[in-house]
Amino acid sequence: MWPPMRAKSMRIRELSLRQDPDLRQELALLARGCDFVLPSRFKKRLKAFRQVQVQTKKEDPLPPATSQRIPTFYFSRGCPKDAVDVDAVISRVEATFSQFPHERATMDDMGQVAKACGCPLYWKGPLFYSAGGERTGHVSVHRFIAMWRKVLQSCHDDAARFTRLLVSPGSEHLVQEDFVPFVQLAFSWLHVCDAPVQLNVCCVPTSTASSGACGRCLPTCASPQPSPLPLHPGRREHTPGPGLPEGRSGVPLSVIQRIFYTVNRSWSGRITCTELRKSSFLQNVALLEEEADINQLTEFFSYEHFYVIYCKFWELDTDHDLFIDSKDLARHNDHAISTKMIDRIFSGAVTRGKRVQKEGKLSYADFVWFLISEEDKKTPTSIEYWFRCMDLDGDGTLSMYELEFFYEEQSRRLDSMAIEALPFEDCLCQMLDLVRPQSEGKITLQDLKKCKQANVFFDTFFNIEKYLDHEQKEQMSLLREGDSDGPELSDWEKYAAEEYDILVAEEAAGDSWDDGFEAELSPVDAKLSGRHLQLDPRPFLEAPSALGAVDLFDYECEDELQLL
Repeated sequence: MWPPMRAKSMRIRELSLRQDPDLRQELALLARGCDFVLPSRFKKRLKAFRQVQVQTKKEDPLPPATSQRIPTFYFSRGCPKDAVDVDAVISRVEATFSQFPHERATMDDMGQVAKACGCPLYWKGPLFYSAGGERTGHVSVHRFIAMWRKVLQSCHDDAARFTRLLVSPGSEHLVQEDFVPFVQLAFSWLHVCDAPVQLNVCCVPTSTASSGACGRCLPTCASPQPSPLPLHPGRREHTPGPGLPEGRSGVPLSVIQRIFYTVNRSWSGRITCTELRKSSFLQNVALLEEEADINQLTEFFSYEHFYVIYCKFWELDTDHDLFIDSKDLARHNDHAISTKMIDRIFSGAVTRGKRVQKEGKLSYADFVWFLISEEDKKTPTSIEYWFRCMDLDGDGTLSMYELEFFYEEQSRRLDSMAIEALPFEDCLCQMLDLVRPQSEGKITLQDLKKCKQANVFFDTFFNIEKYLDHEQKEQMSLLREGDSDGPELSDWEKYAAEEYDILVAEEAAGDSWDDGFEAELSPVDAKLSGRHLQLDPRPFLEAPSALGAVDLFDYECEDELQLL
């Protein structure tokens, strides 16, 4: 029960509210089942309050944008603070052109022009072609200065300028075709074919077996006759290598693939200015004029590395159509790679173009990526290469199911070799201890890149020969190899050096039987030849006896003599 006074005050208040005309209308609507609406006087007060708030907001000044206080920190074409004196460079270029007849420079003169521009010697090709020299065979001073002034004003570092010189009009990325003139000029000390290297969109060289051109030349060649293009005196003294008379024009294609293998970290097939700036490619280009032996530049330009790659490809390409199928690739390193991994390579996980999926064939360009990744599984690109192959579902992680899928064939192959294989559970524990993934039950790409023994991880699941080699080594030796720092040769450089020595030795051994001269004696043979052996002379055409000139009775084993 409410107190009498309080109940009376509530009845008075209710009566006053009911007498309000605005409220009576709202109550009538509420009685009919409509939603409750605020009284009109409350609506008016709320509307007036909102108008005051809007006026207040309009009068308050806006705070300054925070982005105006942050200085520009990204320059796609280089920082303008490092810009050179354009007028001084143009003056040097004009003085250099004044030395040429009619102030026109040919390709042979572009070396001096490149130095006047402050560029390395082998920039002369891009400078010549960017100024339109390929159309007329020469470049006038006015055309070159107009081109170079635009480059200096818009590009403020070497990476941006080099990209600007090589890219096609209207493009901002470097594709493989853009590097062809530059690489051909850098390797013009070789006797290459007359026709330029031709690459299609899929980066697959055109076969020339049916056109009557040189059979082992990777690019399309119009004529089998080589044409010498001498440039650098130090390059002329270098011997191209044994046993490859027609395949030298494949050098530009090999170099271009190695450039994209190392520089194109996005796997997009297009090198950006940022990727070029972060790589060491331009530093290697500058070293081309300083290094007398081009084989010392092992990252991109080594001819010995090309020779090894091409000979390995030629051994697998039995029909010499410049393409290899899964059966050919399976013969690499005496069938060391599992068939499941071979199938993954041909599935398109790490290759471009529709030829691999439709016809099941790899081009020479794809083989370059495969061989470097196979022989050196410690580089970022090779880790990404094999990670893509092992990631069956493409979710960015290697699950335990995917690891077991590849290890199953390894286990069967070990059993066929009479070698007891570890159970998958024990092998998995070893690999998890080796990689130490951040997330339990799955291995990511970053986990493998942080691991210093990614080669051991990959070889365990799909390379039987290297897996056995790792098992024979002591664990401490593996740790010492992973922790070693310094200018040590990479696995690829060691492999290429060993294979090149083997190929040269085989070529020398083959030539020793054809040159008409006796081979040089080894120290052991020299000592043996120093002994005076009393041998009866025998005519050259006389057939030897079954036992030759050996006296069997001089042997001490009489039992064996009786058996004979």
